[in-house]
Amino acid sequence: MTHPGLLLKEKNLYAGKEKGQNFLANPGIAKMIVEKIGLSNDSRVLEIGPGLGALTIPIARAALHVTAVETDARLIPILQQELDNENLKNVTIIHKNILKFNMSELAGDKKIVVIGNLPYNISSQILFKLVEERRCIKTAFLMFQKELAKRIIAKPGGRDYSRLSAVVQYAAEVSHVTQIGPSSFFPKPDVDSTILKFNFFEPGNVTLEQEKVLFNVIKAAFSKRRKSLKNAMAGGEFEFEKDFIIQALELAGIDAKRRAETLTVEEFKSLGMAVWETS
Repeated sequence: MTHPGLLLKEKNLYAGKEKGQNFLANPGIAKMIVEKIGLSNDSRVLEIGPGLGALTIPIARAALHVTAVETDARLIPILQQELDNENLKNVTIIHKNILKFNMSELAGDKKIVVIGNLPYNISSQILFKLVEERRCIKTAFLMFQKELAKRIIAKPGGRDYSRLSAVVQYAAEVSHVTQIGPSSFFPKPDVDSTILKFNFFEPGNVTLEQEKVLFNVIKAAFSKRRKSLKNAMAGGEFEFEKDFIIQALELAGIDAKRRAETLTVEEFKSLGMAVWETS
């Protein structure tokens, strides 16, 4: 693995701050991450934002095939050269925004493993997309800034618990893998990074339409998080009537005076189903 600073300097390039780019620069850390993931030689991997290949190279050595989706066209020739230098032929690089990439089409009839060092500015959007497409994902190992990781795994009752927490924990069992300091990246970020593991649940009997209602309910509930549920959810983007919301809350057995941050995922599921049945 060539240091990303040298690779960028050779091409007169720079890390794009507007893209949230901090490249992993420690090969020992990269190797440790891949070992913790535990890939097998039949694993098919989708890597989000391969950058300059710090993770791509050890992933490709362990997996059957890697599809590396990179939005920054400047980096792709460098990444390809790094792979060629290592004589790795099982990586397909795709120039595309991951938010517009069809994961289910890639997976086909076999679930994929998703790995990525996610840029801070679109981490939440990527997570929502993974939740929507989780039916084709076996598991995911994703790197975030520490503060965002805290929000993802936060439990009800605290200020870190949010729409993101509820949606992700509805869809997956989330666990902490490891923490990585700023010195392992180039350029050095201001904060630590955290890797989380996501084991996605099977959707069961929940339909896509019911799930959409649930996600709308969670979004509406957190839209005015300082207000009670009956006031936060009324009107707004989804134009819920207050009487309708009060009726749905009663059906779900939830006090209308509570706030969104106090509801468990199970209570949100009950509320989502109550809204669905009341509509």
